Amino acid sequence: MKTTYYLIATLAVTMTFAANFSFAQAYNKCASRNVITESAPVMYVDPVSGATETRMEEREVSADSYGNAQGNQYDLAVDGAFDGQTIAVLHLYTGEGFDFELPKNALAEKGFSVYRWMNQPPTAEVLKEGLDKSCQLWIISSSMQMLTKEHMAVIKEFFDAGKGVYIWGDNQPYYADANYVARELIGVEMTGNTMGNQVVNLMMGGSKIGVMPNHLITTGLQHVYEGITIATLSDNEDLQPLIYGSAGNLVTAAYEKNGKRLILDGGFTRLFINWDTAGTGRYVKNAAAWLVNVEKFGEDVLSEAILKEELIEE
Repeated sequence: MKTTYYLIATLAVTMTFAANFSFAQAYNKCASRNVITESAPVMYVDPVSGATETRMEEREVSADSYGNAQGNQYDLAVDGAFDGQTIAVLHLYTGEGFDFELPKNALAEKGFSVYRWMNQPPTAEVLKEGLDKSCQLWIISSSMQMLTKEHMAVIKEFFDAGKGVYIWGDNQPYYADANYVARELIGVEMTGNTMGNQVVNLMMGGSKIGVMPNHLITTGLQHVYEGITIATLSDNEDLQPLIYGSAGNLVTAAYEKNGKRLILDGGFTRLFINWDTAGTGRYVKNAAAWLVNVEKFGEDVLSEAILKEELIEE
């Protein structure tokens, strides 16, 4: 099994990262690798002569208690890479003590600030003003549709401009606005109420359970908590699966087409329940780093520190 993991790590270079991309400093060197290895010295003793020599061998880096590579250097993005960028959040479900503090603190490590509208959306005009200052929009749906066609027009304009959108739903009926927005933007929706509450592992051997390997968003992740009760995404050829739940249902997927990026997710409970279970913090940071779409917007979304580093290296 370890040999297979190492093979995946070696082959994990995506088309996105291999493109003509002059802002690679925003990403860590391990970008798009799930199993991360490093060269380490190993003492070798010849069984016949007894002579010793030191050889360099590839070994997995140290892991946390859930088996994911330990340390922010194994996230997708460098810490502080997006300092000055704002994530706008339509936080429409705030039950069960869901205050967004845990993801907010994680996102801050990469430089993102968060601006939220809680429990109900602002007017379409105010939403547009907020989005004009934001690099991406996250929508956390409640059980009742609150967004109007006027809101939808603002969101679509934002999305069509290449700004990232993360649509979060959960088990029925907590996907009202998630489905409204997802249908309008990419023609997809979520349904159902499936019990999860499991940690799923890296997908291997054609399995339809677990974390999809070799995507920028799943960098450094071999094990991810799926959420408690979760919704299932409908099939769509434009969606790239990211997480299949323990029941074999598609929980999270990415959309990337014509310079536009979107993530659709049927498990928002993992943003505030069992946060310290496998992988959630890293996943959230990776998702935001991908949605900022640095490949499209370049220096407009990068921190001054990253830009200065590029100038020095040049």
